[in-house]
Amino acid sequence: MSGNSVPGQGAAPRRSPEALPPRSKLAITASRVTAAISRRAGKGSGSVIGGKLALRLAPDLLAQLSVGLQVVLISGTNGKTTTTRLVAEAMRAAGPVVSNALGANMPAGITSALAGAGDEARYGVIEVDEKYLAGVARDSDPVAIALLNLSRDQLDRAAETRMLAEKWREGLRGRDAIVVANADDPLIVWAASSSKDVLWVAAGQTWQEDSWSCPQCGGVMQRPGDDWFCSQCDFRRPSPTWSLAGDQMVDPDGRIWPLHLQLPGRANRANAVTAAAIASLFGVPVEAALERMKHVTAVAGRYDVVDYMGRKLRLLLAKNPAGWVETFSLINPPPTPVILSVNALDADGKDTSWIWDVDFTQLAGRPLFVLGQRRLDLAVRLEVAGLQFQVFETAAQAVAACPPGQIEVIANYTAFQQLRKTIKEAAQA
Repeated sequence: MSGNSVPGQGAAPRRSPEALPPRSKLAITASRVTAAISRRAGKGSGSVIGGKLALRLAPDLLAQLSVGLQVVLISGTNGKTTTTRLVAEAMRAAGPVVSNALGANMPAGITSALAGAGDEARYGVIEVDEKYLAGVARDSDPVAIALLNLSRDQLDRAAETRMLAEKWREGLRGRDAIVVANADDPLIVWAASSSKDVLWVAAGQTWQEDSWSCPQCGGVMQRPGDDWFCSQCDFRRPSPTWSLAGDQMVDPDGRIWPLHLQLPGRANRANAVTAAAIASLFGVPVEAALERMKHVTAVAGRYDVVDYMGRKLRLLLAKNPAGWVETFSLINPPPTPVILSVNALDADGKDTSWIWDVDFTQLAGRPLFVLGQRRLDLAVRLEVAGLQFQVFETAAQAVAACPPGQIEVIANYTAFQQLRKTIKEAAQA
């Protein structure tokens, strides 16, 4: 495949669940029953545990469920869930879509999402955890793969970024999928360069601390302006076909499109450019894609403004240094109060040393309130940064102490989920 185009006709028909082998049908039924039990027990959506059981009963179920779907895979350290939601919305202009829109992005969650798709589904828009991308690509035979960015995350159990880039590079080598890749991230360019067909997007890279050495030769990267190149070999930034230019998008024909998103920030504008580029591969006009994306207001609770204890709280998720730096650019200026919450549970990674790479001085002038399982670790970091803050054990205590006005809440993964649960329970009381 070449020329950055996806064939629109001739795909195999979507395989109905009724046409699957008996063992696979049993696996789907067991998955749905298990997920329903999990939901009734208040343990979440049940998609992961249901998917795990299904794959144990039918290890090739993911591949079977992908037959007849035109699959798009989306991976990267930050922005996967939001980009997946934007791509799914844009792709619905072309036909029915199945997606793991809530972020269950390992094989079990992906299998569960596909198992719930109806026969009419034409496209599969799938978020994939970075460590599983090569395997899911092998099983799902995607027609397009989006590579967003790579930076340090979950340091106690994730591979070093250069190693992960190399794993992607080898896993994608020789595949027919069109790779839509961020031209501004050297690690992404290195990972994508083994692919047959790459569509380069200038999506930006605010966080550059993980890509100062050349992944090809180890030399020092030079970064004049928006460009980058290795000082010791021929590795350099490719010319993008799509690009983000401030609040606007430039398409391959040089046309400029204003980005009227309800999702805030530069990172989400970059996500929208990537989503528009992907949708265009399937024949979705740019105007139609942008019109659908502008109606997305929140993604799995991210960016929601909620009522709690008579106050308005905006919920922002940030899981690693790159994510926190982007999030700081979204919050309202001083003296807006900010609640910070950090956990170190399994889903977060138990190593919190990453907080020392975050420039918390950007929060100066705002009243700060610290929560979470690792609130004392965060308090030490803020003390060293010379910031004034208060530490609390509960969200209710922190909100009660906040001065008037909307409150910005920034939390990592499990802290974010716990806060959402607390707010939901308070609303139902």
